[in-house]
Amino acid sequence: MEDQLRELLPFLHDRNPQVREIALGSLIGHTAKESPYRKIFLPNSGLQKTQDNEAIRDLKLLCREPTTVAHDAFRALVNLSDSPLLATSLSDPQFLIFITSYILNPQAVLADLAAMLLSNLSASSGVASKLLDLKISVIANYPMPGAYYATQSRCGSCPAPEPYPTGKNRDVLALPLLLEAFVLSAKLQTEAKTTSGGAKAPEGSQLHFLGSVFANISMSPSGRMFFLTPRPKDAMGTSGDLEYPLAKLLVFTEHPDTIRRGGVASTIKNCAFHAAGHQAMLVPESETASVPPSTVDAPGMDALPYILLPLAGPEEFDLEDQEKLPPSLQLLPPTKKRETDPVLRLTHVETLLLLCTTRWGRDYLRGHGVYEIVRAMHLVETVDKVAEHVERLVLLVKSPEGPETERDGDILELDNEVEESTGNKAREDDEDSRIEEV
Repeated sequence: MEDQLRELLPFLHDRNPQVREIALGSLIGHTAKESPYRKIFLPNSGLQKTQDNEAIRDLKLLCREPTTVAHDAFRALVNLSDSPLLATSLSDPQFLIFITSYILNPQAVLADLAAMLLSNLSASSGVASKLLDLKISVIANYPMPGAYYATQSRCGSCPAPEPYPTGKNRDVLALPLLLEAFVLSAKLQTEAKTTSGGAKAPEGSQLHFLGSVFANISMSPSGRMFFLTPRPKDAMGTSGDLEYPLAKLLVFTEHPDTIRRGGVASTIKNCAFHAAGHQAMLVPESETASVPPSTVDAPGMDALPYILLPLAGPEEFDLEDQEKLPPSLQLLPPTKKRETDPVLRLTHVETLLLLCTTRWGRDYLRGHGVYEIVRAMHLVETVDKVAEHVERLVLLVKSPEGPETERDGDILELDNEVEESTGNKAREDDEDSRIEEV
């Protein structure tokens, strides 16, 4: 059987498109991790090096074919991208530019599969680093002012627009564009739920897996600084108003989709490892703050309400405690539900722990209802690890400051109990956490 499958590999680049489609259809089922014949796609599995590269090269090229073939090619690469042996083959700059441009094109019908692939690839620190510096070509003001066309997204499942835009082609950082697409896709999903007549409207790409990409990127210090360094509000960099990129993500901590809100929760937590950014993360938009080493000020992110809301339930507080809460957490309805996923609850509690590493952060949390929210949460928490972290948080928030912690510049050590969150981590006991599309 293995030899027969190997004989199919050269047909992935046959001149006849029907032959390519049949060969791919016969091979895709063997790209799943549990397949005993998956090794035919991997290096050092008995194939010559040239043939190793050829199979993956063919799959990357097939992603540019018409929709049916491209769909299977993306699925195959999503399955295979969990292998570190293929990290180099799948992360060459031209392919990264293509899949990033493809994700950004609203006409790309397979953008969600491309986002899944990018999520798996970005779990590699090398790919995450490349994405920080990656630039793509776009034509601005198409089809309307403020929009743009990613020129290298053109392929069989995403043809060029007609008429072709005539604006100036610019090379722009890809990450701000992905961030904007992530935000815009959620907005369009909300608007597309119903039309004015109540009928179901067609929905575009959801791009939830970009949240995992952002989480993976924020695992490195340079990645955190992207989210904690003020940038123009628009992705093209033309706006005079500055904003922290992380601020764009905060609203999704209670999004209905677990993948989206999980990726955002992990990104926030990872950024909280940079203690110098705590003040900018916590102060309201009415105040400005900078994050060293940058000296550029921008409006605060007011992140605390977005971290606390998933931890809050329908509990009623007395008037004195109610006044300590941020306005958005006061008088929550009796239908308010706490985050159901224990991993995400733990992620938010760990974020609060990280915000306690500075004296300024502890004082801010004390004065803004953190104890009141987590106290009510602890009463109903059923997962031991989450409850233990809540108890540790309460100890930090409620304990008086001693001589060794009373100075504002001191940073507490958390004994390495809080670790960076990868975007693809579905459950902490799941060793095989990357996405598979089988």
